Amino acid sequence: MFKKQKMNEETKESLPHTLRARLISDTGEEAGPPIDLPSEVTAEQLGLICNALLKNEELTPYLFFVGEEEIKKTLDAALDLSTTDTENVIDIVYQPQAVFKVRPVTRCTSSMPGHAEAVISLSFSPDGEHLASGSGDTTVRLWDLNTETPQFTCSGHKQWVMCVSWSPGGKRIASACKMGNIIIWNPETGKQVGRILNGHKKWVNCLSWEPYHQNPDCRKLASASSDGDCRIWDTVLCQCIMTIAGHTAAVTAVRWGGSGLIYTSSKDRTVKVWRAADGVLCRTFSGHAHWVNSITLNTDYVLRTGPFHPVTDRKKKYADMSKEELKNMALERYKTVCPEGVESLVSCSDDYTLYLWLSNQNKCIERMTGHQNVVNDVKYSPDVKYIASASFDKSVRLWRAQDGKFIATFRGHVQAVYTLAWSADSRLLVSGSKDSTLKVWSVQTKKLAQELPGHADEVFGVDWAADGSRVASGGKDKVVKLWAY
Repeated sequence: MFKKQKMNEETKESLPHTLRARLISDTGEEAGPPIDLPSEVTAEQLGLICNALLKNEELTPYLFFVGEEEIKKTLDAALDLSTTDTENVIDIVYQPQAVFKVRPVTRCTSSMPGHAEAVISLSFSPDGEHLASGSGDTTVRLWDLNTETPQFTCSGHKQWVMCVSWSPGGKRIASACKMGNIIIWNPETGKQVGRILNGHKKWVNCLSWEPYHQNPDCRKLASASSDGDCRIWDTVLCQCIMTIAGHTAAVTAVRWGGSGLIYTSSKDRTVKVWRAADGVLCRTFSGHAHWVNSITLNTDYVLRTGPFHPVTDRKKKYADMSKEELKNMALERYKTVCPEGVESLVSCSDDYTLYLWLSNQNKCIERMTGHQNVVNDVKYSPDVKYIASASFDKSVRLWRAQDGKFIATFRGHVQAVYTLAWSADSRLLVSGSKDSTLKVWSVQTKKLAQELPGHADEVFGVDWAADGSRVASGGKDKVVKLWAY
């Protein structure tokens, strides 16, 4: 036995540096003519060669096999030299791996009336199984996505509901209104949880929950208000535990980052970074010449979906997992996007520009110009490769996330573009506009993939479910629409 092993090792050492090989599919079709490969070629390099031979427009991940052996690291590590005739052409079998792909939504599956006033905001739950909408009729509605019918009407606000936000665990929904009140709801029953959170003197523009990987109970909630304050609430005790004051005008957006920081943007033209633990100001980003309308973090998608990941078989898997396991899963997902704990963010403004910032630097990385009017919304793609911005100049622009360089302009809307949402695989982008349509754009072709008319008036809110199955939209016509493939 020892002798045979020694011989194998010796043969391996004398292995020719180049091997003649051909790539064939598991059905026997050849990817191309035989090629000379170095014996230490890696599985990643084989993937690039295979994609090139097959002239794939998009890189497809493959598994490679020699005989029964999978090539996990290098070709020579997978070859059994005692049985391989290295003089002949070696067959390497390639198998495409299943890739999570979101199909473009093409049709309206439901128009769900019920709201008595404009639908201002809507949001899918982190697992994509529920939908909540907030309206000018002072109610929050929960919709059953299996039957595509109303499930609960949550009444308690006295004024327009400006924003709705799901906790990353999907167990609570927060909604905020024009009076400055915040109410927490239980999505299973549609009932109010605890008492109303009041303290803001003007309406609340944005809500952001504490990240799942920092506290799986998701107790704390940050709110940004037109009174110039950002408040941190304990949603179990139903009280304000911290008021973050420092902006000199309305706070337009808030994001609770994954590394212990809170980001706020304001009409005072600045973006500020605060320590979540004690509300101490860490940084002020200034540069914009007008109101800052919104901000997006590169970690927005992983923080919003917490431990939930659309690729996995959700129901079975998550039900069996402990809180600690789910927390570790959420932390792992966060670390893949943000390994060093340094988050990047983009701010968009009425000054027609966007700025790209890093949380540990005072100076901006890039000033992104090109829009001809107010930039209203900005979103990082889930894979953090792109940034999309929506403007009143009727266009959507695509930028490279790492350095903010311009990639493409999507034109097609005939009125201001209000809002954006990405598909979970980052291949598609949907925009909602004043022209009453939604449009789906392909990042790959840089063209319009689908036109979705159907609303009778301006579209204020749009969201794409994390599992990629559907898009929801709502607007001035008081109707919530669901769109699917």
